[in-house]
Amino acid sequence: MRILLAALLATTALPAWADTISATSRITDVTVYPDGAKITREVRFTAPAAGSHELLVTDLPARTEAGMMQLAGGEGMAYGAFSLRADRLPPRGEALSPEQQAAKSELAAARADTAAALAAVEKTDARIRAAEAQITFLTSFSGGLPENAGPEQIRDLAGMIGSETLRAAEEVASARQARLPAVEALEEAQRAEAEAEAAFDSLPGLDRDYTALVVALEAAAAGDSTMTITHYISEAQWQPFYDISLSRGAAGKVTIDRSVLVTQNSGEDWTGVNLTLSSSRPSSQSAPSTLWPMARRIEKETPPEALLKRERLGAEAAADMVAMAPAPIMALAGMEGETVVYSYPRAVNIADGVEDLRLALGQIETAAEVIAVAVPSRDKTAFAQASFTNTSAEPLLPGAALLYREGVLVGSARLEMTAAGAETELAFGALESLRLTRDMPLRDQGQKGVFSTSNQLSETAILKIENLGSEAWPVRLLDQVPYSEQQDLKITHSASPAASEVDLKGQRGLMAWEFTLDAGASQEISLSYELSWPEGMVLR
Repeated sequence: MRILLAALLATTALPAWADTISATSRITDVTVYPDGAKITREVRFTAPAAGSHELLVTDLPARTEAGMMQLAGGEGMAYGAFSLRADRLPPRGEALSPEQQAAKSELAAARADTAAALAAVEKTDARIRAAEAQITFLTSFSGGLPENAGPEQIRDLAGMIGSETLRAAEEVASARQARLPAVEALEEAQRAEAEAEAAFDSLPGLDRDYTALVVALEAAAAGDSTMTITHYISEAQWQPFYDISLSRGAAGKVTIDRSVLVTQNSGEDWTGVNLTLSSSRPSSQSAPSTLWPMARRIEKETPPEALLKRERLGAEAAADMVAMAPAPIMALAGMEGETVVYSYPRAVNIADGVEDLRLALGQIETAAEVIAVAVPSRDKTAFAQASFTNTSAEPLLPGAALLYREGVLVGSARLEMTAAGAETELAFGALESLRLTRDMPLRDQGQKGVFSTSNQLSETAILKIENLGSEAWPVRLLDQVPYSEQQDLKITHSASPAASEVDLKGQRGLMAWEFTLDAGASQEISLSYELSWPEGMVLR
């Protein structure tokens, strides 16, 4: 039996007996989506011999998931099962990047300089204390004179005390003179140490909280090899950002400076990576929504008493009835059409969780039609509005924008998705020189603008816009009158001058007047409407 067991052990390949090859990875490429990112890592290692081995990659972030991971390798290397290991990991040593290693050496040299400068200051302080102690002793000397001391001996003793006191005082002066440059050198060394420490702390380092990737591999021969790891994370995003400037000049023009903000909280710094930004949303809805059969039924008309009883069922019963219907599938906002991808020609650094990297996408200039839009019933001033076409070959993606008019920041807005060749509108702040009022003149009986009876209501309003500035403006003034969908509710209205357009964009009752308002000029519009309905009916 023992002989059989020994033979089986000698001929059976056991994974636990395979050589373990420890290696680290380097992030080479990152594709960031509006929600999430694809990380590509390169692992270089050396297979000690042909055959089965276990590759242990010891620097993946702690939040890495194996479900969406792919492995690829060079020739002569076959990869089998792999897993992530978060416990019982081998020690990695100090997790420092090469840049941090260099900065750490500079910090150590700066600290040594500070210690040497401090020692020089302490040395001068010691000289001062020793010399001052000598002076104190000599000036306070009260010992008795030698027995039978004559004048000459007394003179020699006094001379000795005087000369030693003078020498000690000169030592104090010399030490104090040497102390000033020593203190200045210490302060400079401390500043250099603080700067070196700040430089060290600011550098992206390797992740300390990590997960290990364990891969079973089969090497055709001993030698160097490279494995590529591709995995996906959700803790990253990018969003467009715009600086949009409007200039009227001889002809209206809109300049769009495009950029993006990239943020990541993956648990590790991205250092020197090739960055690609994609508008694809792999984490969003990828299939059409599902429609459920919609049954309709009829029932006897419910009497008022039953309706009141039903209302008393309360919110809980109503919620139960709503829950019976299938829940709709909700999707994140996405873009339609082809995916837009931006690749950057230079490697970038993005630290984990501490910065938004802003990258430029280039500038677009396009002609614009600029008008002043006035809504007297709501606003006190008109607002500049530009209509322009996206003349670039790619869409303008949804994103926040800062708005400038003639070089002055006037506000912010959100630019909606604008396809290539599509037209859009943006407002560029209030025009304080175009003042608006909407007054209702007094009637004969002192009522202000409104006349009402039991089955009739009428209103008259005077809309006014004044141009207090020094330039003419094309104006589009907006107001409204009520409308009716009932045959018995009659509504008539009149305006002087007549509106240029009614029922704007299919919205009934909305009206617009278009005209040019010269500098110093004003424009008044009289707008009236009347409602009438049968006796016994109530206006709502």
